[in-house]
Amino acid sequence: MLKFLDHLEEWLIAFLIGAATLLVFVAVVHRYAAGMPVPVLQDWLLSLNLSWAQELCVYMFIWMAKFGAAYGVRTGIHVGVDVLINRLPDNLRRKYVLFGLLSGALFTIVVGTLGANYVWQIGHTDQVSADLELPLWIVYLCIPCGSYLMCFRFLQVAWVFFRTGELPHHEHGHVEGLEDVAPININPFGLRDDLHPADVKGGGKS
Repeated sequence: MLKFLDHLEEWLIAFLIGAATLLVFVAVVHRYAAGMPVPVLQDWLLSLNLSWAQELCVYMFIWMAKFGAAYGVRTGIHVGVDVLINRLPDNLRRKYVLFGLLSGALFTIVVGTLGANYVWQIGHTDQVSADLELPLWIVYLCIPCGSYLMCFRFLQVAWVFFRTGELPHHEHGHVEGLEDVAPININPFGLRDDLHPADVKGGGKS
């Protein structure tokens, strides 16, 4: 079940960012191509109404950000200031880390509950978006969904840390789907700073 949720989370984020990028590209090409003085092509392009594209892209990026935040908690890619925490003794550090994770869970469940309440209220109105005329409760549904998922991820990470003492870590050089290869030696000549040549042994005498 958790693996399905993980994959669903990743697929949703990938679809949203891919679709939003493609939509922005199509809208920009349409905008510039419609200004070309080509009789038949210009008339056809002007007949296409893509004024809704920008609004849809904004909504898609918002949904992507909410679910991406939950993905960040699960994979450990969120930026954290842990200089002081890492210098603490292990038993004290454990308490502070658990406190931080549980505080994140509490914050996200409060935001999700407030968001759910707002969605419930706006769902009983006729408010729609400006261009798409989409019911606004669908737009704001990302707040409770993303926040509750992020709360679950905080609790999941806290439980694993409580049992094993390990936090999720993300290697910035690792790409999902690619096999790990041996690192390449980018300093084959043993230069001290990779910018300046090293001194010649023996003072340069042959």
